[in-house]
Amino acid sequence: MTRCLSCIESAMASLGGVKPFASAFASAFASGITGLCLGFVLFCALPGCSSVSLSSPSGPHSKGAVQEHAFLLQPEQAQDVTIRALGLVGTPYRFGGNTPESGFDCSGLIAYVYQTQAGVKAPRTVAQLESWGQSIAPSELRSGDLILFRKSPTSVPHHAGIYVGKGRFVHAPSTGGDVRLDPLESKYWASMNVVFRRP
Repeated sequence: MTRCLSCIESAMASLGGVKPFASAFASAFASGITGLCLGFVLFCALPGCSSVSLSSPSGPHSKGAVQEHAFLLQPEQAQDVTIRALGLVGTPYRFGGNTPESGFDCSGLIAYVYQTQAGVKAPRTVAQLESWGQSIAPSELRSGDLILFRKSPTSVPHHAGIYVGKGRFVHAPSTGGDVRLDPLESKYWASMNVVFRRP
């Protein structure tokens, strides 16, 4: 409380007030006489007393900036991710697998590639990938971005892969299969609701 009173006094003085007035106001504020309105006005006038900005972020991705990590894949990293993902085509599928030696499931493949090529730790489930990185429009899609598939716009994603350019993506499809390269425009995948994200 002493620290807060000192802060109030110095701020009032710096705002052009007389120090006795600042002291009286600070004491009144501390004793609760002033009420919430004066306290709020004082708080707004004292940005130096708080390290938290009261301004709202702006821009098309401002909401995501609060909920998501700040990392965005650089073009060179995206290229490395793409090359590595293509190099893993043919690796056996294995539920829970996350290395070339053990095999991959879809999220394990993504976690391995982004960790080894970009130094980024990806969430380990497809559902968690939906809130990882930054949402991007189809027109912004580039190699190295994530593709998530949902059965409807409101359902949880059930599958994911890595976009590698030219309308194709690399993914670990299902039990008994291998990591493979598929076109997004194939009948099965084109029937899904698709979400694009950039880590």
